[in-house]
Amino acid sequence: MPHADTLTVVHHDDTRSRYKDVRYELHRDGIRIWSDRGELLALTDILMTHAYRQREAVAKAG
Repeated sequence: MPHADTLTVVHHDDTRSRYKDVRYELHRDGIRIWSDRGELLALTDILMTHAYRQREAVAKAG
């Protein structure tokens, strides 16, 4: 699941929602966004997204 330091969601009415330090999944019916605390937000009225990653990803041993 991709991680974004900053995620901007542009809605169909041209409003924008911004999220910081989240993981997300794009789906045919919208986007699902998880905060670092595990909270889930599902949006269906999206036009496009912009995700920015400013730091290097750290691989987790597992």
